[in-house]
Amino acid sequence: MIVLGGIALLWASDHYLGGYTYGIRAEKVRVTTIKQVLPVSDHYVRPILYTHLDGLASLPTEEAKRTFISAVLPAILVAKHELSMFRLQLKRLEHTRHWDHADSALFRSAVGRFKGGNMKELLSKIGTLPNSVILAQAAVESGWGQSRIFLEGNNLFGIWSFNSNEPRIAAGETRGKRTIWLRSYTDMSGSIVGYFDILSTSHAFHGLRKARGQTSDPFVLLPYLKNFSERRGAYTRQLKTVIQQNNLTRYDDFELDPEYLYEK
Repeated sequence: MIVLGGIALLWASDHYLGGYTYGIRAEKVRVTTIKQVLPVSDHYVRPILYTHLDGLASLPTEEAKRTFISAVLPAILVAKHELSMFRLQLKRLEHTRHWDHADSALFRSAVGRFKGGNMKELLSKIGTLPNSVILAQAAVESGWGQSRIFLEGNNLFGIWSFNSNEPRIAAGETRGKRTIWLRSYTDMSGSIVGYFDILSTSHAFHGLRKARGQTSDPFVLLPYLKNFSERRGAYTRQLKTVIQQNNLTRYDDFELDPEYLYEK
């Protein structure tokens, strides 16, 4: 990590793609004033990972929403890049006859992470969702970026923790006498990767995985997210409303600015 004028420049791990290695240059910005969040308005998005996104509550509602989207969308695209590159590495292995030690280690890592028994099953599990759906869930689950768990732990989706050895935060409520723990992340992209992993492994989202292999229409996919909340149908209807009222589908074709990708 290189720090320049308070901005930390992160060099992500290299990725294998078609015989070449690719990486992504992302800037990590600790927000000290909400005006540091750069508006996202262009198709190509600069990969800035914001942390400590306090100050949204001081803004008018519509400005707060736009600022939240501008802060979260780059993290979504960084997380999508990481997962797509991981999947491409597995696709390479699928067509490699003789694996070396690194290849075998990569496959074992994928099996442990995505709970697949073979390459075909692994590749069918790994995937993401349209930006509009992710933004809507992030908005609903974090109260448009104003929940304590998000502000303290960069946890956009209220993802639970069952491992006492990982960074986590106690929720403000309990289940009976049991404390509810929620994961804490160094930045939002980690939270989004965790969210993708849940959708890729949980039996509750088997239907979603099948559906997203057939369509990228956010409104077709939304009903398959009913198990993300105890509110089920009411939850997915709320997501639909959030997408429509905030015109979130306009972000579905946004992608990382290729100027921030590098090959070796």
